[in-house]
Amino acid sequence: MTALKEFSRLETLGSWRAAPDAEPRGVTVSFGEATLVLSDDSGLPVTHWSLPALHRLNPGKSPALYAPDAEASETLEIDDDIMVGALEKVRHAVAARQPRPGRLRQGAIWGGTALALGLAAFWLPGALMQQTLSVVPQGKRSEFGATLLGMVQEITGPTCRDPLGSEALGRMRDRLLGRGGGQIVVVPEGLAGPLYLPGGIIVLPEAVLTETEDPAVAAGHVLATAASRETIDPLDALLREAGFGTVLRLLTTGDIATEKLQAQARHLVDTPAPRADDAQLLDRFAAAGVPIGPWAKATAADDPDSAVLVAAEPASAAGPVLSDGDWVSLQGICRG
Repeated sequence: MTALKEFSRLETLGSWRAAPDAEPRGVTVSFGEATLVLSDDSGLPVTHWSLPALHRLNPGKSPALYAPDAEASETLEIDDDIMVGALEKVRHAVAARQPRPGRLRQGAIWGGTALALGLAAFWLPGALMQQTLSVVPQGKRSEFGATLLGMVQEITGPTCRDPLGSEALGRMRDRLLGRGGGQIVVVPEGLAGPLYLPGGIIVLPEAVLTETEDPAVAAGHVLATAASRETIDPLDALLREAGFGTVLRLLTTGDIATEKLQAQARHLVDTPAPRADDAQLLDRFAAAGVPIGPWAKATAADDPDSAVLVAAEPASAAGPVLSDGDWVSLQGICRG
């Protein structure tokens, strides 16, 4: 995006609240790759916000107040006219590349909507679902994912952000998923298992890090959760839980009712990501160079499929998942 490249070296100071009732904290604000990066005094990132999902909470007022989602689960106050102007330019550039929800004649995003509605009575619900999923842009998926993450945190507690642990988590993400491969966050409690949210957000319960001494097990949870995306689109799962009326609303307005998202967040907390099939799991682990045996034994010790996966495990790997220092830091990510 031209606007983002123009301001790629721009930095400023801001006041960040990790939650609506949290104490403000001074951070350095800079642009990342499709993200807004907030870093502490030592230069370590404390959080990344999706630029397509960025919300201005007080248009036209100063200092400018931003949030990473519609629920304002976090806030950032900036009193730097240059940075505010840059953020507004980027937001407008993102908006210009995405048709505005509800304007059917601008149907590049919601293409064919009028025809779909006219024929809805004759279409199978599955066909309309696929039409809807095919036109929802990545920025909108990121917005839904960020909103769901905020709602999940109301149950699990806020994401863990110990500086050293966060840095190690970033390196593990790059190692397993590649740069730009999504976002991994850790929450302290309350999850039945790892989650995959729309927009490429993987949510891990702290227990998957602390209940093992083998980083390959934790890496396996990340890879298996990422592979679940190939089994079912997380937005597809959301819409199936919410019902046909939500599919129609999303197709025609580009929005999902807050109460539907809240219900899905509660459902997700109790429902781990679906398990991918063996072929997908083996491919994903092999591509990352991570042995599948430790994860398979840890998660399905009495499952015959576990023995199948262990037997099919590739003979070689691409090196350690994490250094010993990073693994220790990652295990302590919720203690900061």
